[in-house]
Amino acid sequence: MEEHNDYAVSFIESCKWIKDNLPEAKVSGGVSNISFSFRGNDHVREAMHAAFLYHSIRAGLDMGIVNAGQLAIYEEIPKDLLVLVEDVLLNRNDDATEKLIAYAETVKDQGKGKSARVDLAWRELPVEERLSHSLVKGLDEFVDVDTEEARLKYGSPLKVIEGPLMSGMNVVGDLFGAGKMFLPQVVKSARVMKKSVAWLTPFMEEEKEGSESLSQGKVLLATVKGDVHDIGKNIVSVVLACNNFEIIDLGVMVPFNKIKEEAEKHQVDIIGLSGLITPSLDEMIKNAAEMERLGMKLPLLIGGATTSRKHTAVKIAPNYSGPVIHVNDASRSVPVVSSLFSDSDREKLIQETKDKYSTIRAEFEGRKPSVEYWAIGKSRENSLKLAWESYQPAAPNKLGVTVFDDFDLERIVEFVDWTPFFQSWELKGAYPGILSSTRYGKEAKKLFADAQTMLSDIVSGKKIRARGVVGIFPAHRFGFDDIEVFSDETRAKREVVLHTLRQQGEKREEQSSRALADFIAPKDSGVNDYIGMFAVNTGEGVEVLVKEFEDNLDDYSSIMVKALADRLAEGFAECLHAIVRREIWGYGADEELSSEELIREKYQGIRPAAGYPACPDHTEKQSIWDCLDVEKNIGLKLTENFAMYPGASVSGLYFSHPESRYFGLGKISKDQVTDYARRKGWSVAEAERWLAANLSYN
Repeated sequence: MEEHNDYAVSFIESCKWIKDNLPEAKVSGGVSNISFSFRGNDHVREAMHAAFLYHSIRAGLDMGIVNAGQLAIYEEIPKDLLVLVEDVLLNRNDDATEKLIAYAETVKDQGKGKSARVDLAWRELPVEERLSHSLVKGLDEFVDVDTEEARLKYGSPLKVIEGPLMSGMNVVGDLFGAGKMFLPQVVKSARVMKKSVAWLTPFMEEEKEGSESLSQGKVLLATVKGDVHDIGKNIVSVVLACNNFEIIDLGVMVPFNKIKEEAEKHQVDIIGLSGLITPSLDEMIKNAAEMERLGMKLPLLIGGATTSRKHTAVKIAPNYSGPVIHVNDASRSVPVVSSLFSDSDREKLIQETKDKYSTIRAEFEGRKPSVEYWAIGKSRENSLKLAWESYQPAAPNKLGVTVFDDFDLERIVEFVDWTPFFQSWELKGAYPGILSSTRYGKEAKKLFADAQTMLSDIVSGKKIRARGVVGIFPAHRFGFDDIEVFSDETRAKREVVLHTLRQQGEKREEQSSRALADFIAPKDSGVNDYIGMFAVNTGEGVEVLVKEFEDNLDDYSSIMVKALADRLAEGFAECLHAIVRREIWGYGADEELSSEELIREKYQGIRPAAGYPACPDHTEKQSIWDCLDVEKNIGLKLTENFAMYPGASVSGLYFSHPESRYFGLGKISKDQVTDYARRKGWSVAEAERWLAANLSYN
């Protein structure tokens, strides 16, 4: 109908008007109605959705309701179809509708979705180029057929691997190294390579051609004892395997004896250690010292989110006379490992690294403190002074423990912050802006579409179980930096004591020296205050999915499901915090915040986690576990180094005071460490071990 011709244009212009005139308003709209006349013709519909979203988002659309798993990528829409679609959407000429209808008739019987117009011209290329194309594009549809054709042509499965497959992976490696391919693409390429090799493996066994001769060398990877995080390690494993290194991946929570045994059993050339939580740094130091005691000389690679080149140089390398090299991300792993296997580059890399680390240590040891540290007594005198005489904390609607078993995943999805998801794939940028990034945008869109498809499957099939527990308890501050937590309003039975640490760095006159205890009313104030605790997990079911994907040689999906589970855990923590503020505790019953404002934490109160900047001591998690009976209620355990298992977990405390803020503890002095050890019932050495990253002294 002619009167409908401007509907899409009007919608796009309305988005722009709203943003120009009502800048704080959010714009949402349904997408599928724009293509309803073409229902049954997915090829045309998906192109219309993608083009409509492209122009609407540029005009200011914040949220579109559409099946993201069946959404075309704007840049990949065939040019002839894109012109026809945009002629209709933007009402660029009078016969636009008739032309698009005519085009739709030519493709409606060619199958559903994008397969109707897939360009298969590359299938006419020689088999070597077809295999290379599949590897670079991450396409596994024809890999078995092409691999078999190559095997028959070359007469030997080994020659196929050494020839066209390795040539294709070399292209992938070169493109990745040049920044022209990104991590999600490389992982997809690895999936194709694994499936091709899997096809050839039975033939190699028949010919008694083991795969050992194909490897450039063997690399053992392990997440250290007490740590359960392995997404980064898994990505490094895939990237190295793509470059023809044999990987022995020991998984998570691996004690040194196991590392040693497996290294000897497999006669590995390199050992790589990974960890996320700060106690893992101490485990790496111990492992390096053990390698030295045993006279090992293998290169030792150090990686993981909590590690750094400085820590590796100052704390780890001095304990081991063999090569020790910090590897900060997956893209760096390939040139480092390749150099260690190169006759011409090995000694140069080792010596350059030793020289750099010697310089870092010298600078560290000879540094003049950039910050002066106050005595703990002076810092306590400078504590945050809140006006408790004029503030009455809200009494909770429900005291005690509340368990959320099998929580609705759909509710959690609304709270997911996607920026860290892209960072885990080494795509740098904030969501949603990264989707339009000139450098990462194209691959970010593909990755996001794949994530939405998998997330939809997980949610609809309830393939991951979300379990959480929260508790609100009477509490008060006692002493200077500790918090007493009670079982009920009589405040007669003490459940636990929470120990907090105070900033000791010198402060300007208007600044306070903060501890988390400052946000709780002191015992002698006469004010009845409260504290909350929580623990959530979305890791139940993940291992089953990971095994399924790995059995199908699908590293891409294996890493994807772990990354999504981590995002769901953080989203669950945010979701439960909202429920606590609005319902269980109730002090935020009237809050009305957008999803963006929730992610930016624009609400009253904070939820700091043990092991993070304000409270770096991971052992404080035990008090949460004791109060909430976490393991019994939701099956979430603590390892010996206080990592949470299964992974994809978050735990922490709830503070409700309007002035409560996140802060970083920074470095602390020995007087506070000694006092903290006394309060915890530890030796000073034990306190120094758990607080190593925050010590202002050697």
